[in-house]
Amino acid sequence: EAVVSTQSTGVVREGVTLHRMAGVAVPVMSSSHSPPFLSTLPTSRRLLPYRTSTTDREKRLVTPHVQVRGVRRKEVLAVTGDYCYHHYMQDNFNDKGWGCAYRSLQTLCSWYLYNGYASSSVPTIPQIQEILVELGDKEEKFRGSRQWIGSVEVGMVLQKWLKDNGTNTEYRIQFVKSGEDMGMEGGMLAHHFKTQGTPVMIGGGVLAHTILGVSYHPLTGDTQFLILDPHYVGSDCIATILKEGWCGWKEVKFWKKGAHYNMCLPQRPPS
Repeated sequence: EAVVSTQSTGVVREGVTLHRMAGVAVPVMSSSHSPPFLSTLPTSRRLLPYRTSTTDREKRLVTPHVQVRGVRRKEVLAVTGDYCYHHYMQDNFNDKGWGCAYRSLQTLCSWYLYNGYASSSVPTIPQIQEILVELGDKEEKFRGSRQWIGSVEVGMVLQKWLKDNGTNTEYRIQFVKSGEDMGMEGGMLAHHFKTQGTPVMIGGGVLAHTILGVSYHPLTGDTQFLILDPHYVGSDCIATILKEGWCGWKEVKFWKKGAHYNMCLPQRPPS
């Protein structure tokens, strides 16, 4: 496990976003600090921001997991706040077969944007590649390529993008040696969603996904994972996405036994 942090101090950039908490619209001032209504909430409180999901200006689904069956069970700890569902083939960009981690990263970025920690648009895939070249992580030939990225690159880009938005943050990388060991990560993930509330990117083998929450029983250790799948291709129809399981609960067997996994766990910026 690694902890990566940034020490930069950015200027406060103020703007107004609209945050919905329990179906109520709440204006939030965007800055390098936690939104005031979040900083005063106990960390154990679970928030489900929308009673029904909606779409953004580009017709992407916003916070679709709130319509998943069982998400309001008492043992569920899930993402706090809004985000957009980014997946294959959006933005008139063909990334089918290689862009899943980029799309998961975009979902993570959208969480920070929607919850008042950023003001610039979610980076496109070419912009993500540009950032990695600028950081010296990739060579020039990486621009315009179809090369995959992993959880470490996701954390690096997220951190740099937030720094450019005047927000200091950290991310943690959690290594899991095999998919069958993911069941032992339920407690860690429950703690993450309880204290941080941010979506988690996970990569293993040749696939990446976004973890939005867990159903975790501390006495038995039984864990289910609330997954947002970036491999979806099609229109942003909530009925289709729920029916076909592109956003929904997965058992431990969902993770491949022969693959190791890395999770990127973004931290909520300090207040």
